[in-house]
Amino acid sequence: MTLIVGVSGSPRKQATEYILEQALVMLKEKGFETAFWTVRGKWLEYCTHCDFCLTNKNCQIQDDMEEIYELLAKAKGIIFASPVYNGGVSAQMKVVMDRSRALVAADKNFFKGKIGAGITVAGDRTGGQELAQLQIHTFYLINGMIPVGGGPFGANLGANFWSKDTLADVKLDAEGFRGLKKTMKRFAEFMELHCK
Repeated sequence: MTLIVGVSGSPRKQATEYILEQALVMLKEKGFETAFWTVRGKWLEYCTHCDFCLTNKNCQIQDDMEEIYELLAKAKGIIFASPVYNGGVSAQMKVVMDRSRALVAADKNFFKGKIGAGITVAGDRTGGQELAQLQIHTFYLINGMIPVGGGPFGANLGANFWSKDTLADVKLDAEGFRGLKKTMKRFAEFMELHCK
């Protein structure tokens, strides 16, 4: 089986987790093995760019990042899902990105060729979703991954949701779900093309 790992960057069990779970269901229905990991309730220290990983090939911080390191090593596809905080990804999502530097320090090709997609959820319709998507796609590009969006004419960079700050309202975001379906369809096509 080809593993796809979904990473929720939300510290709360709300809209972002819900949407990511829906995305993983869509991919399971297409025959992929999926795994869900969340930053919620985890002990995650931020990266200090100390360069310990460059000489020791691992991170000197021993925390719950060890769990996600193992999953990312097995993954052929990765979906980063983040709430939008001040026009970007959450601090917790950024920790996952920054601390993944240790993986690349140990193996510069760690992420090479993996397929990546992004999901963002904001309280406002135009609340910085595309800026957060750019952060996610930048991480993928820097690390040699293949970033996938929903394609032209909607969901260009990925799935973007308007939650109005409630789980109930994100479930009603028809445009968001249209983008999610497009993005997961295209993500699955890239997985089939590059990973099976």
